[in-house]
Amino acid sequence: MSVPLARKVKSKKFVWDGIMYETEDLARQAAEAYEKEGFEVQMFAEKDQYLVYSRRIAAVQEEG
Repeated sequence: MSVPLARKVKSKKFVWDGIMYETEDLARQAAEAYEKEGFEVQMFAEKDQYLVYSRRIAAVQEEG
């Protein structure tokens, strides 16, 4: 199965974490871990596998 490395959801780009989870529970655990680290997360079911996509907006640093 060819998995897209990135997906757009409501005009936001999410990147796949590279892991195909065998159960929804395992994917949910991974998603929760990403959320604790400050990421936005989306999960998708694909042919009895679960995929987790995440994104985080980079903090803007002021110069000077």
